[in-house]
Amino acid sequence: MKFARAMLLAVLVFALGVTPVLAQGDGPFTASADVAVVDTEAGQLQGSVRNGVYTYLGIPYATAERFMMPEPVEPWEGVRGAMTYGEICPVPEMNEVANDELFNPHRYWPESENCQFLNVWTPAVQDDGARPVMVWFHGGGWTNGSPVEQEAYDGANLAAKGDVVVVSVAHRLNILGYLDLSAYGDEYASSGLVGVADMVAALEWVQANIAEFGGDPENVTIFGQSGGGAKVISLLSVPAAEGLMDKAIVQSGYFESGPDGVFGTPEWSQRVGELTVENLGLTADTVADIADVSYAELLEAGAAALTQVSDEGLGSGSWGPAVDGNYLPVNTSSPEFLERNADIPVMVGSVLNEFTTVISIDPVELQADNFHDWTEEYANEKLTERFGEDGAAVGEAFVEAYPNKGYADAYFVDTWGRPGVVKFADLMSGREDAPVYAYTFTYYSPVMDGVGMAWHCAEIPYAFDNVERIPQATGGDDAAKAMANAVSSAWINFARYGDPNNPYLPEWPAYTTENGATMILDSVSYVGMHHDAELLSLIVP
Repeated sequence: MKFARAMLLAVLVFALGVTPVLAQGDGPFTASADVAVVDTEAGQLQGSVRNGVYTYLGIPYATAERFMMPEPVEPWEGVRGAMTYGEICPVPEMNEVANDELFNPHRYWPESENCQFLNVWTPAVQDDGARPVMVWFHGGGWTNGSPVEQEAYDGANLAAKGDVVVVSVAHRLNILGYLDLSAYGDEYASSGLVGVADMVAALEWVQANIAEFGGDPENVTIFGQSGGGAKVISLLSVPAAEGLMDKAIVQSGYFESGPDGVFGTPEWSQRVGELTVENLGLTADTVADIADVSYAELLEAGAAALTQVSDEGLGSGSWGPAVDGNYLPVNTSSPEFLERNADIPVMVGSVLNEFTTVISIDPVELQADNFHDWTEEYANEKLTERFGEDGAAVGEAFVEAYPNKGYADAYFVDTWGRPGVVKFADLMSGREDAPVYAYTFTYYSPVMDGVGMAWHCAEIPYAFDNVERIPQATGGDDAAKAMANAVSSAWINFARYGDPNNPYLPEWPAYTTENGATMILDSVSYVGMHHDAELLSLIVP
């Protein structure tokens, strides 16, 4: 039997024509049938082992037709290879290298509308380990990205460090996940939310199968950054996900679409669907033909519809879920949202600079006009340029809020992520049965004289304990390793206990509206109590 499985594995690898994507580390790679085959509800999987971490990539968790809800995977015979990532959701074409490529190094991968795959990293399998499970949802808004995209998303180091099971998920995005065709018949009732439904299906897979991978289905933490953080909030919002997660971490992911919360309105989503159908030359009688339209044509028609709807003043010109009164019944401002999550501990935070440095400005330009070299007079000119007559007051309030930073740093302060953190923390602190923990990541990488500062995504390699994997972004030095130790320990302890406190950080109190407690994560971390209230009053409209 062992020989037969080994031969099957060899045939699979040869037939696929791929090289296994290995976990981080220098240890020997093992893909032996006697140690890495596991059972799932759909069939057996062959994984790999390196440095004591079992890795299973490209596991199918659902299947779906275009715009239809996900369905269970058909069982397979024999052993399925799980040593390479599965296809990712198609995304809009990219024609140039982004400003932040050095700081957020990317990987690109084959795309397919059949993209419902997940990945698992675990210290052991079939051992009744009952380890905490950490399910990661990638960033990229609701439009771009994948679990393969950033090298920092690799879960091997986090799994080994924390004795946890790490899962990452691919799911439908952009027009494939969020085109609302509900006006065209019951079969399309939830078409505008199938991207969220994919994620729910992934969590259902975790409940059914993760014990085989050494995980505890009764201790599942969902976490994500940017669009991934928004996805975490969406999963807290849909009744279908109730009972599928126990804790939640939102990293730079709370941004409101309107006065009622983070999701769009049904009027907005239905209008986008209507205009997309019109732009394709289809009607109510021929709408079924949309299943055969090429992705490029579909995306072009949808992009035009988003612009039209924005011009009509109905809402944002980007893809995302909208309240439909059924699958997603309410927005985040609703008492029902808090009731549904009354007992789920939450951690929420942002980074100091988000989009103000290398995300939006060429790092060479930043280095040429290096903020470290600014005089106070020049810093005041820059602050006035950005904040008008409040410029000097912003500088003073910034240094008061962040005494570990300089006056010139104030010019690059984020005005988006931190206000969202405060709003979401205030919202969730209204519950009695579960704590909220807030943080701001302010650690500067030394790369290129530190011009990246604490950019959007900067905390990810530290949370995953992957700073040595991408030294071009983190420096990979002892300071970076110490920072990763503190941050990843916080994420691990929160997943295990619902409390991020650990020996590498000062005492971290739960956030309340009254205390405003926020952990400032830096080389020397500290807790602020409403530390930036004055600053926010100056920079938030």
